[in-house]
Amino acid sequence: MAPLESVPNLSEGRERSIVDAIAKAFGKSGARVLDVHLDPDHHRSVVTLVGEEQALEDGLVAGIDEARRRIDLRRHSGVHPRVGAADVVPVVPLVPDDLARALSVARAVARRTGEELGLPVFLYGELGEGRRPAFFRRGGLDELGRRIAAAELAPPHGPARLDPGAGAVLVGVRAPLVAFNLDLQGSLEDAQAIARAVRESSGGLAGVQALGLALGDRVQVSTNLVDIDATPLHRLVERVVEVAASRGARVGAGELVGLVPARCVVAAAHAGGVTGPVGGDGLPTTSALDAAAQTLHLVQLREDGVLEWHLRA
Repeated sequence: MAPLESVPNLSEGRERSIVDAIAKAFGKSGARVLDVHLDPDHHRSVVTLVGEEQALEDGLVAGIDEARRRIDLRRHSGVHPRVGAADVVPVVPLVPDDLARALSVARAVARRTGEELGLPVFLYGELGEGRRPAFFRRGGLDELGRRIAAAELAPPHGPARLDPGAGAVLVGVRAPLVAFNLDLQGSLEDAQAIARAVRESSGGLAGVQALGLALGDRVQVSTNLVDIDATPLHRLVERVVEVAASRGARVGAGELVGLVPARCVVAAAHAGGVTGPVGGDGLPTTSALDAAAQTLHLVQLREDGVLEWHLRA
């Protein structure tokens, strides 16, 4: 039986010791932490872990509790939208037949987070009538608090008020996705225009969410590819390059947030001209990793950046 995956997003990306303590809590009940990605510009971290149902459930509740203790949103600043210390906590079935298992774990995590930790919990994805985190983040933390106070929204679990320091928790079930950013040699207006052109909600590519962000003295197109079969990752990158060129801007380095499914690497390697990109172990070959990195504007793509490499280990 395949393990279930979870990819909690934390509103802390600058203090490694805090993130490591939370990651340790996620794994203390037997779930295996595969990757921890810190992003100081977004002031956000992404932890990837896998486990069987009970280990994952217990680990997620423990990690949310640790995040609640260690992260105070009243002292937080960062460009990424957020409504909680443990902002989003998705449970991901790695094979479609495991959807029921993922739903069961996510429901238990949501209930226990509300009852045991006293945090308001909202549901998204397969658990929340298809709503995405952006539905709850719209207008930020203050707007979410207003919507709760006005009875426009009611958390299914936990108190009907935001925690002063930890905010709320968004728990969901979703398919595997890829979070991918591209630096842009252009203006913030260029980045925002490119994001509008590629994201699905603006008539762009299927399964793509995108924002144009200013990160200090640089700008970035930040994307989530929520349907990796509808739009291949390399096609998303190609489209960003095309729209940037039409505006006189240039795309710089890519950034993979967390782990990437092997089939995205294989497709990108094919697009880069590699034949036979899969080795005898069923994983992308070294030449496939190198070609995919070039196609995706990555400085490097190592084998431990591929989800299935960890699952095989």
